[in-house]
Amino acid sequence: MMTLRTIFIGFLMSMSSLSIAASEKALHEVLASPHHLLMMRHADAPGYSDPAGFDLNNCASQRNLGANGKKQAAGIGAWLKTQGIPQAKVLSSPWCRCMETAKLLNVGDVQSENSLGSFFENRADGKEQTLLLEKKIKQEISSANRRPLILVTHQVNIQAYTGESVSSGQMVLVKVNANGQYISHRLIKHP
Repeated sequence: MMTLRTIFIGFLMSMSSLSIAASEKALHEVLASPHHLLMMRHADAPGYSDPAGFDLNNCASQRNLGANGKKQAAGIGAWLKTQGIPQAKVLSSPWCRCMETAKLLNVGDVQSENSLGSFFENRADGKEQTLLLEKKIKQEISSANRRPLILVTHQVNIQAYTGESVSSGQMVLVKVNANGQYISHRLIKHP
């Protein structure tokens, strides 16, 4: 026999799933606007920072995605497709862990973008690099051939641009002005 409490809990759970579905649908709709984009931290790459003397042109010298990170990136890409984002403009930091994450999303060709490169080792470069990122975003949102824009980068870059600290594979929906400058953001939850 169902109690009033059981009925109420079932009602709350159904309302919760409706609001989750509505917010997921909203992601696709919001990204259709030229003033919104997704910033994503690269998927799980075991370790901390890069080894001393790493070379951007040599993935073997860098911290790279592990098996879990590869699975995570592919899963996020599959999830994006279920949200109505089968194709996107994907820009990535030139670091191998970001490029691999971006490619494993499988939602579009990946272009390397220096303004998304890590400045973890040179924090003093953060302000200048963030200004370069704003210019790149302005260029992208001004494009007549507009697809959803996904930027794959590093924790320090996302924090410098939005103020949000994110974990591996986490995404932030960002609202920008016509000059590519940050206005607001919200974290995107995905399975």
